[in-house]
Amino acid sequence: MAWSHYLSEKSMVKLFLLFAAINGALAVTLGAFGAHALKQSLSATALQIWHTAVQYHFVHVLALLALAILLKGMGVNTAGKVAGVAFMVGIVLFSGSLYWLALGGPRWLGPITPLGGLAFIAGWLALAVCIWRTA
Repeated sequence: MAWSHYLSEKSMVKLFLLFAAINGALAVTLGAFGAHALKQSLSATALQIWHTAVQYHFVHVLALLALAILLKGMGVNTAGKVAGVAFMVGIVLFSGSLYWLALGGPRWLGPITPLGGLAFIAGWLALAVCIWRTA
């Protein structure tokens, strides 16, 4: 059984809200860090990679936040759990690998980025199923 099976509906919503809140602060911090501290030390290409990481990070923080609010009001279902976990995994894999690559991380991280993108897509599709089943 998946770990999410052991979390109550309230705990799952709380997990999504906490992850969104903490990562919202992190996305803003990393965005400011890239715009100010890294501007002089990274190439234009690396700064663009950093910007992409921040953009996807923050958009999916907002998606996770909206999902958690939706689940709190409508109840948690399996598709909602899948969407939330997929958004969290996507943030870590997609944005995390891009941050690391922009800072000169090992090239083997490159193939991890699309896996994060697939997690984002899965999250959006699961969100659609969640809404379809609850609305």
